[in-house]
Amino acid sequence: MAKKRDLHRPPPTSGRRENQIKPSSRQPKLTHSASSSGAIKVIAFFIVSSLIAIITYWLTQSSPSQQNESYVYQRGLVTTDTNYQDILTENMKVSENISKRHYSYPVLGYITPWNSRGYDMAKRFNSKFTHLSPVWYDLKSQQTSLVLEGRHNADRGWISELKKTGEALILPRVVLEASPEELLRKKKQRNKAIDLIVTECKEMGYDGIVLESWSRWAAYGVLHDPSMRNLALQFVKQLGDALHSVSSEKIRGQKLQLVYVIGPPSSEKLQAHDFGPKDLETLSEVVDGFSLMTYDFSNPHNPGPNAPLKWIQIILQILLGASANRAQNIAPKIFLGINFYGNDFSLSRDSGGGAIIGRDYLALLEKHRPALQWDKNSGEHVFFYPDDKDIKHAVFFPTLKSISLRLEEARSWGCGISIWEIGQGLDYFFDLL
Repeated sequence: MAKKRDLHRPPPTSGRRENQIKPSSRQPKLTHSASSSGAIKVIAFFIVSSLIAIITYWLTQSSPSQQNESYVYQRGLVTTDTNYQDILTENMKVSENISKRHYSYPVLGYITPWNSRGYDMAKRFNSKFTHLSPVWYDLKSQQTSLVLEGRHNADRGWISELKKTGEALILPRVVLEASPEELLRKKKQRNKAIDLIVTECKEMGYDGIVLESWSRWAAYGVLHDPSMRNLALQFVKQLGDALHSVSSEKIRGQKLQLVYVIGPPSSEKLQAHDFGPKDLETLSEVVDGFSLMTYDFSNPHNPGPNAPLKWIQIILQILLGASANRAQNIAPKIFLGINFYGNDFSLSRDSGGGAIIGRDYLALLEKHRPALQWDKNSGEHVFFYPDDKDIKHAVFFPTLKSISLRLEEARSWGCGISIWEIGQGLDYFFDLL
């Protein structure tokens, strides 16, 4: 199973492509003037300007540590001109120094209990992450009370190994499945839910949680009611305050953290269920990070790229771009979502297909030996193949180049990243982190 449906937002009221708005350019205009005091000064000016431009480009476009130490850069694998042979040959090779971090902003990695490979990747590349979130818990209604289910998923031995070998914080994901009408309207229920979560963190030695509730509340339709929407925000605030009142066992002086899962706005004109820039500002003081789900752009009924780069730029512009203060203060708390899974879509009239993970992708490459095409509009690679019934398929799966472009975009804003999920990709993806 490539990914669990419950992590993803409810379907928007209309197609994502129809709602897409045009990106506005964030690139500053560059101007210069030359001295008029003589030809020598003019020439000197342009020589110096050229040198500065070259040095600036080199410093901003590539990290020396990446170029010198990262295996994938040494081998020239981060390119639009990739091919199936290189992927099959190189996908398991990484730099010898796997403890070196290349991405300086926060990196959160999700791990799912139905994909054990993620547990191994978390141990092997522990130092690449600042946060690790095993998908373990659900908070559910049980008659008139609440119950936190999922401790049976928790692997204490794995947690202990991670704490010994790395600095990544362990924040298991908690999904609020309880009826929001009961949970949000009743103070006793809100307090009970928060007590269950905080107590679990204390007893299990967690460093906080990743909370997913907004998509659930949107699915229930309660966010259209302004009073319920306000109660929803107040609940997250109350939970954040409660977690911040408890000291972390791992780091002296640090409190338990709250990372909140949010979906991308459906359009520039925000819908009632959208989590928007004002919500970011409202929660920014009590939430330590926002896990932004910038993936699942396409689906079997609307085949296409997983997470078009221009779409990601639009989302960041909507959430952060209107206010310089917001961009400066809140951007470091945004964990831009990057998918390590892909999609294999059938292009027949009866469209179908769906998510695939690394092993599926490699098997398709080995069987069909396709020519990979670079789609510069989406910033993703795609290939096509006919199945046994001669039905054409389109396969979109992340590559080193597509991931590096998204890292550059996140870096340009000063954002962290979140990966769904680390057991689904190829080993050499971690060489970019």
